[in-house]
Amino acid sequence: MRVYVPSTLRLLGAACNAGEIGPAPLTAYAVTPALREWYVEGDDEELEYAAMAQAARASVGLLAADPGTSRRRVVIAAEVSAVPPADGSMELGDARLELHVVIPWRSVASVHLDAAQATTVIGKAADLWEAALSGDDNAVFALDSCEGEDLMWYATQEIPDLLAAEGPRGGQRT
Repeated sequence: MRVYVPSTLRLLGAACNAGEIGPAPLTAYAVTPALREWYVEGDDEELEYAAMAQAARASVGLLAADPGTSRRRVVIAAEVSAVPPADGSMELGDARLELHVVIPWRSVASVHLDAAQATTVIGKAADLWEAALSGDDNAVFALDSCEGEDLMWYATQEIPDLLAAEGPRGGQRT
């Protein structure tokens, strides 16, 4: 099953160097029964995109927690074989899962990353993350504005070069 793990450039660098995404438990996003039920008309590709969009939104929260990293959302797409069954506590449309495994780097299929030009929009959303969670309308608008930024696709063999271009700390705040 394809899962989408929210990340940052700094966390991506650590995972690449460690050869795994962890430690467990990991929050990941996937096409869950709750997402399928919410988006009945969606085909598999649209459902995968919706799951990845939820992971990208969660990446903003990781950026908020690490103000020193580059303000670019990162989503790691990986194939995992064991996904916990839904326990019925998920809200309609929720793609979030908790994985109790470390994901080996060899299971990573691709990485999705904001363009450098998106840092202003993403940075504002990260700065207002807590206010958005509290329901502040302006902060929610800033967070929703991130959805207008497309994530670029990178093959796994491109990741070391991408990280090298971002600097030794996995990306400085820009």
